[in-house]
Amino acid sequence: MRYTRDYSAEIDRLKKEIKTADCTIIGAGAGLSTAAGFTYSGERFEKFFPDFEAKYGFHDMYSGGFFPFETPEEMWAYWSRHIYINRYMDIDNGTYKALYELVKDKDYFVITTNVDHQFQKAGFDKSRLFYTQGDYGLWQCSEPCHNKTYDNEETVRAMYEQQKDMRIPTELIPYCPVCGKPMSMNLRADDTFVEDEGWHRAAERYDDFLQAHNGQHILFLELGVGYNTPVIIKYPFWKMTAQNPNAVYACLNFGEAYAPDEIAKQSICINGDIRAVLEEL
Repeated sequence: MRYTRDYSAEIDRLKKEIKTADCTIIGAGAGLSTAAGFTYSGERFEKFFPDFEAKYGFHDMYSGGFFPFETPEEMWAYWSRHIYINRYMDIDNGTYKALYELVKDKDYFVITTNVDHQFQKAGFDKSRLFYTQGDYGLWQCSEPCHNKTYDNEETVRAMYEQQKDMRIPTELIPYCPVCGKPMSMNLRADDTFVEDEGWHRAAERYDDFLQAHNGQHILFLELGVGYNTPVIIKYPFWKMTAQNPNAVYACLNFGEAYAPDEIAKQSICINGDIRAVLEEL
């Protein structure tokens, strides 16, 4: 159900919960990065991908990620731009830093489907982060022949700087050092996604954090999580709130601030721009 309570009253409730909760578990989706300026369409797409849009007719970065390009050189020209501007370029408008300022002195943990590394850039403790869906900064074997990922920053920067006419130099195409097959992005798009050692350690730390605070006054702070993959953050947050009478579920989402009837009394729903809400908090 959608809850349309008084906006300022909900802000005040959330301020109180952030101050008084034993811990805060942040669940972050694409809406948080959108609020931070990482838009995948419109002016930003047209600025960085006018040639790809003109040639192939797609109008956003997400669609480009699934496009069957004609050559590996062209595919990596697209992906190196995509990775560079969303992972290595500093454009955050202060949204992630505002969130960090709210919780930096609190007992917190972050679970996110975002793959743009913005939490660590803003100062969040790496040991308190679980990136469930991968990282733009990592490659893996496309097969995959082994469960290991590889840092791509040096090569991506070279691809970005040296590409010409929508193609990278052939010698920059990445191949698996074990089997020789092409490398691919470490993003959960199908059943080839590699959950490496770091991924499993983060999953264990998240589970340990939940167990250590079981039954306590927990604030489940959900930011910009939609319904593409609700089973990762949204549904578990609802379920854990329902099972814990001391827990509070807070949903910040522009146009999609909902909570089930079963946890209505334990919920704070704020329908608004996440950046503006965080600044107000």
